[in-house]
Amino acid sequence: MDLIADIGATNTRCALVDDDGRIVATEFFRNDDFTGVEHVLGAYLGRLSPRHRPRRAAIAIAAPIVGDEIEMVNRGWRFHGKALADALGVTALELINDFAAIAWALPALGPEHVRKIGGGAAVPHSPMVTLGPGTGLGVASVVPAADGWIVVGGEGGHQTLAASNAEEAAVIELIRDEFGHCSAERALSGPGLVNLYQALGRRVGRGTPVATPHDVTALAEQGEPLARRARAMFFALLGTVAGNVALTLGALGGVYIAGGIVPRFVEAFAESEFRRRFEAKGRYRWYMERIPTYVITDPVPAFIGLKRLLDRH
Repeated sequence: MDLIADIGATNTRCALVDDDGRIVATEFFRNDDFTGVEHVLGAYLGRLSPRHRPRRAAIAIAAPIVGDEIEMVNRGWRFHGKALADALGVTALELINDFAAIAWALPALGPEHVRKIGGGAAVPHSPMVTLGPGTGLGVASVVPAADGWIVVGGEGGHQTLAASNAEEAAVIELIRDEFGHCSAERALSGPGLVNLYQALGRRVGRGTPVATPHDVTALAEQGEPLARRARAMFFALLGTVAGNVALTLGALGGVYIAGGIVPRFVEAFAESEFRRRFEAKGRYRWYMERIPTYVITDPVPAFIGLKRLLDRH
């Protein structure tokens, strides 16, 4: 048995890969109920019989992986990789950024895992990109190599956010005034959706509406104008950022939207400005029109990637 886990800022998802390569014993946990990574993974392992204890582990973390000490910026959890391996009792531990794990999954995704948005057709064995808003904004890519694929992680969610029109520029300025820097994540995440909603509220004289991400999405579904405007801007800005990443990496293999927000509203997303904004790159519109975009509808694509990572080793 091997342990795989996807540890986000809000939720942790755990499973085992059995000796036949099947993903089994999947469980989800809310991180608010735990004090750290060792606590939540220990709770999962504590439910297993001794004969199911894992030999190896591959764990995706919503954090940059730099050295042995890992800090989850949007959660406040901190741990050391070697100490975690000892606590879990595994002989090998692979730690990987959560979106890098999704990038590992991209070459294995089929039509049953995604919903296509707009036109374009993937060029086989070409770079692919995944990004997606949740508690934060993750970005990663996978590029072809002579013996398969190489995953390129990073912290692209913290790139400086650019406006495409006067309203976006005004909203970004308000967010920048509050935080000192308006990264893409400051607008394209759960908290970012609230930032957009509040900034738009200030622009129309409603002050700073108190809300949670759930409030904004629920109000948008109910047709409340300010929430609908915030969600529309959210989807359009995501198109801009996704297009920038696709241009930078030459992602002719496709761009895949993941995370905890967009897959819940895929119909509204399909009807939004996302694809138009994705293609709106001036003289390079023709290039962007060739790149397909998808929403990943599989509930835990990181599991697919983590299993492929273990298989590779």
